[in-house]
Amino acid sequence: MCPRSRSNAAADGSDGSNGPGDDAVVRSLLRFTVVVVLVGALALGTAVLAPTVLEDLSGLSDDDFQVPEEVDIREQPSPSSDPPPAGERNPNVTDPNDPGESTYETDIETVESAAVEDFIHAEVNDRRADHGLEPLEWDGTIASVSRAHSHDMADRDYFDHVNPDGQEPMDRFTDVDGYCRGYGENIAMTWVDHHVERPGTGETVRYQTSEDLAVGLVDQWMNSTSHRQAILEEGSTPDWDRGGVGVYIAAEGEVYASHNFCLEW
Repeated sequence: MCPRSRSNAAADGSDGSNGPGDDAVVRSLLRFTVVVVLVGALALGTAVLAPTVLEDLSGLSDDDFQVPEEVDIREQPSPSSDPPPAGERNPNVTDPNDPGESTYETDIETVESAAVEDFIHAEVNDRRADHGLEPLEWDGTIASVSRAHSHDMADRDYFDHVNPDGQEPMDRFTDVDGYCRGYGENIAMTWVDHHVERPGTGETVRYQTSEDLAVGLVDQWMNSTSHRQAILEEGSTPDWDRGGVGVYIAAEGEVYASHNFCLEW
């Protein structure tokens, strides 16, 4: 399976020189291929019992001879560390379509959307710090709008900055509040507890913890020019003041993430 990402940035300046901003769209593969059997290079495979000579087979049924299903013999990841709290999770103003927290159970831990959001926020600020940028302030209202969009993409089966009603990122935010004159959006889609391609490496990875999933999502954005520009304020991207992350995890493990950025009035 291959993750996919898209980026959209918009800024409205008081002099009217900045319109909806630069809209960059990066597409990965539209559909994912489930890996059923991988050969030795990925340390996966099927194990088949070798023939055994028995003197007396009486009394044995077919159930006594079973071929194991695919076995992943790679080292299991450690559970997530405690996520650094991003900020306010119960703001006074929220999106009425915010679904709240979603979870997915793996063999390692319960992957919680709130923890993934916290880890993404911290990871993005770490990447910004590496390039001499100030950290983004967490905004609970923006996160609520982001979360509602992630859920809507999963619920209505689309992957885009523009929803089926024709609303763009700024439209969705101004329906809830209006203190951002510039607004940007990165979106990404991947899977938890499924084999997917690690961004930038071509390796196969299986996200089983909130922390690993968050790092993988940020890696998707950082390995795409337009998403990286939105995070690092490169090109014509505004100097963001604050941001919010909204993650939705569907029942089958499909993960939608929206990261929105705000330049205040």
